[in-house]
Amino acid sequence: MRPLVDLQDVVVRVGGVAVLAGVTLRVQAGDALCLEGPNGGGKTTLLRLLAGQVAPLEGTRAYGLGGGVQRSAVQARRTLNVVGPDVEAFYLQRDWAQTAEDLLLAGHEGDVLRRWDPPPEARHRLAEVTALTGIGALLARDFRTLSHGQRRRVLLARALMAGPELLLLDEFTDGLSPAARAELGDVLRRVHASGVAIVLATHRPDEVPALPWRRLRVAQGRVTPPLPGQEQPPASGLFLPPPPGQGDLIRLEQAEVYRNGHRALGPLSWTWKTGQHWLVTGENGSGKSTLARLIAGELHPALGGRVTRPYLARDQLSSRRRTVGLVSAEVGIRQRRGWSGRDILASAFAGTEGFSEALTPGQQARLDTLAHELDLGALLDRPGDTLSQGQLRRLLLARAMLHAPKLLLLDEGLDFLDAGSRARVLARLPDLARAGTHLLVVAHRASDAPPGLTHQLHLDGGHLSFCRPLQTGEAVPSPSATACR
Repeated sequence: MRPLVDLQDVVVRVGGVAVLAGVTLRVQAGDALCLEGPNGGGKTTLLRLLAGQVAPLEGTRAYGLGGGVQRSAVQARRTLNVVGPDVEAFYLQRDWAQTAEDLLLAGHEGDVLRRWDPPPEARHRLAEVTALTGIGALLARDFRTLSHGQRRRVLLARALMAGPELLLLDEFTDGLSPAARAELGDVLRRVHASGVAIVLATHRPDEVPALPWRRLRVAQGRVTPPLPGQEQPPASGLFLPPPPGQGDLIRLEQAEVYRNGHRALGPLSWTWKTGQHWLVTGENGSGKSTLARLIAGELHPALGGRVTRPYLARDQLSSRRRTVGLVSAEVGIRQRRGWSGRDILASAFAGTEGFSEALTPGQQARLDTLAHELDLGALLDRPGDTLSQGQLRRLLLARAMLHAPKLLLLDEGLDFLDAGSRARVLARLPDLARAGTHLLVVAHRASDAPPGLTHQLHLDGGHLSFCRPLQTGEAVPSPSATACR
């Protein structure tokens, strides 16, 4: 049987560095390949190579799409898409007012922008894909205003519009609630059952849908069979202590946030008190990321609502940025530029992005110590736009912790990390808490919520569903209608 993609001894270089070396791989119709491996190992580059987005410097790549054989990637570029954080960032970095429907209709022709009136066959395919992926309620929404999980669902639908023979997924489960993972896992099973091959790269192999996977390890640019037990996160016995002090940190009073005319949050009244660590839960699109950005001052309440920060003597932008550490998908998109890893870290002290004042000897020592503890030395002189998503996220987590912030907001902060990197980050949190840092974690997974969180806030449709204290040792609990206190 002719393979859909045939790679023979392929070498790919990015910025003069060999990201893939000597890769030989055949993807057959109906395959299900699961790619595992550490951050920076080459998984995303391999997906982009299969999609025709990067070209081999050495070796050969041949396509068997549509029954023919061609070395050109023209047809691949039209029908194959990588569904993952890079394409999400592509759209969010551009000031394009496109609805989800616009993206899907553009995807039908292999374009990035909708620039024509769709023919009847495009409308028919739109109806099919909308029903399959369950995105009907999102079609009229501006893509930029969707939640991380909603954007992932729309991009999956866009990739299916062209009727691909091969579906390429990069860290697909990150940012999805358990319910969304189950629902879209069922979609992927139906797509695969129709004869479509699937290649999925992940650091969370336990979350992939039930398919007859052939597992491969991608590390140091090479593709090999995986070794037993790889990518298993080490157990953490570290407990997060409550920070010292008393009083209110954040007060929300009837706060509402609108995004392009759509109410994303509220009205919400809630208080974050000194000594509390919060877990924020809810389905995709419930307002969790909006709440984190509202607390950080990146978003502001509509007229009639109020956000106060009693822990600040003067609530100014510069003061907020120096006392808050935020890790989110949006922060990652803004930092994916030509700034070096060292510049990204150093900007934490001044509350800037991409540049900083000259560091004091003490600040430089803290930067070097944290970079060593989190194994970031090899990334300090690399430009941010040459890093993998996992490598960049490791830098952003270090940046958020480096200046010992009063508030540390992790909005799905451990997404894209391999098991070892997750363990190193979680090990740093207790020391930060003892020094006075208060933690708010937006998480869909119990493993991403460190032990010691004291309270849980659950959102539903932008509204407060419940909030409650957590018992010692309690993981992500089931929703329970209790009052905040």
